[in-house]
Formats: sequence, structure tokens, C-alpha cells
Amino acid sequence: MSKILILPGDGIGIEIVAQAVKVIDSLNRNHAMEMTLVNGLLGGAAYDETGSPFPDETIRIAKECDSILLGAVGGPKWESLERSLRPERGLLGIRSELELFSNLRPAILYPQLASASSLKNEIVSGLDLMIVRELVGGIYFGEPRGVEIKNGERFGVNSATYYESEIARIGHSAFQIAQKRNGRVCSVDKANVLEVSELWRDVMEEVSKEYSDVKLSHLYVDNAAMQLVRDPKQFDVMVTSNLFGDVLSDCAAMLTGSIGMLPSASLDKNNFGMYEPIHGSAPDIAGKDIANPLATILSVSMMLRYSLNQAELAEKIDSAVSDVLDQGYRTKDIAGDSQKVVGTEEMGDLVVKALES
Repeated sequence: MSKILILPGDGIGIEIVAQAVKVIDSLNRNHAMEMTLVNGLLGGAAYDETGSPFPDETIRIAKECDSILLGAVGGPKWESLERSLRPERGLLGIRSELELFSNLRPAILYPQLASASSLKNEIVSGLDLMIVRELVGGIYFGEPRGVEIKNGERFGVNSATYYESEIARIGHSAFQIAQKRNGRVCSVDKANVLEVSELWRDVMEEVSKEYSDVKLSHLYVDNAAMQLVRDPKQFDVMVTSNLFGDVLSDCAAMLTGSIGMLPSASLDKNNFGMYEPIHGSAPDIAGKDIANPLATILSVSMMLRYSLNQAELAEKIDSAVSDVLDQGYRTKDIAGDSQKVVGTEEMGDLVVKALES
């Protein structure tokens, strides 16, 4: 029996998580998974109800669960709040509190969506890469930070900081994933100008000595961004810092045709994980039944694979999504001229039907 914390969050998070829950319910009915779902609050919804984007009750429940499924947080409604109360602080807070340091962001192009990619088919066809992003360190958490008056004008500062132990553990995560894939890790940094990146590169080299079956290479982040759009299939696993990983993973997402197709996992050292689509809360389309729920459904697949040790059921979900795409069904964001456009709820129902057929 597994206990899963459901955090719908804000915007389209409520709609897309509801479709993923349908998939979980189907697995419970048909595969005796006995996954117990517990609902919680995070982000703007949590602030509205409790005055905090990351309530104590949420972290208490999270520590009692086996994994977490998250929708999305944020929206213009809360932008006027002081920074510590904004929805995004809840997301950063839960990652930090639970030490979810390893963020896995796959970029996989379903063959049915090759025409939706912004790149030529021959460049992206067969794309399957994994970006491993360090998630609880770096410039998003480093001190000192803030805005102050200095020399008579406003002065802003953020600090990119890493201990070698933080770099080593994300390195081990990336190398171990590469061992299960094609045995190649590309570490991305900016060691030519940043001292913290010099340390990053040194530690990655040290960690690589423990993995003789994995080949390590290095790229500066600007070159890595260029290579992602020039020849993305050259990569197997990319490992990088929090900031660089944030940017590169969204870049890689668009190679696949839509950011609405890509799940993610954030893991601790014991593979406890929080699973979420990589897109945002999209408040402009919330409540309109047009959001793509497939990334959230595929996040359930990742949860089964990485935290619940149910790889076979994960494959069933992946196959169900592929079957629905084969049938020509698309949400608006991935639809071409000849495809059948369906809404959020219908797409969820179609995946469940394929899963149970």
C-alpha cells in the first residue's frame, strides 16, 4: 500500500491533476495498487486558505507519504504579495524541506508529435534525453541575497553557492541514471568565468572515477544551449546546476512539440519523490477545459517507476498515452490540421480507456 499526497496547486493544476487521479484510480481498480490519496495545499491556494504558501500541515502530511503529485503553482493574483508569501516560495520550500535535490526532466519526442516540434524532423526524430538538475542549491537559495541601497542607488544581489557534497550527490544521481540508459553524461557549467563552476567541474571529474562504464564530457552552458537546438540527439544525460537546469530543460521541452507533454521528478537520496509537469499554472486558460493533462499523467508514470518500483505499470501508462496519440486525439497545444481536438477531461478519459483496454 502506498500513500500519495495530491497537491493540485493553482491555475490549471486543479484540472490536470484531476485527470492524473483518474489514472491512479484505474490502477487501483484493475491492478490492486492500493494507492491512498491525501489532498493538501501548496502555493497560492494555500496562501488564500492559511496565509502561507507552504503550510506546516502540508509538510507534516508530506513526511507521512510515499510520494507527492503536484499540479502547478502561481499566478498574477498573488504577484503583489511580498516575496516570502508568493506561491513560488511554497514550491521552493517543499523542495528544500524534503531535500528533493535531484530533478529529472526527460525530453522525449513521441513520434506522433514530430511535426509539432519547432525543429526539422530529422533533427528531433527519436529524441530521448534526460536532464538532471540540482534543485535545492545554487543561486535560487544562496546567501546573501536581496535588494538594498548602496552608494545612493538600489543594488541587487544573489549568490551562486555550492558545497562539494551538494555537487557530488547530484553527480552520483546523474551517473546512476546514465548507467541505466546509454552510459553518457554531459556536465554543463560556466567554468571559464565562474569559480563555483570550476568547483562543479572538478567534483564531477572526481565522481566520474567511480563509474568506469559511463563517459563524462563537459560543455559551457551557452554552447550547451546551442547544441540542444543544433543536434539534441547527441545527448544522453545532461547534469547541471539549478539555474542552468531551469533554462535548459525548458529549452529541451520545446524540442518535443509542447511543454504540455513533459513530466518531471524531484527525488531525495532514498528516491522519495515529488512529481509534476514542467509547465506552469497557465492562469489564462484555467477553467476552460483546454489544458494538456498528458504531462501530469506521465508524471504518474515516473512516480511508479522511480518511487514505487512499479516499472511495468509505468510502461502501461506510457503505452496508453501513445495509443491515444496514435488514434489522432490531441489537446489544442499539440493539434495539427487533421487531428481530433479534445479537452482536458476528455483526454484524461481517453487515456484511462486505453489503459483499461
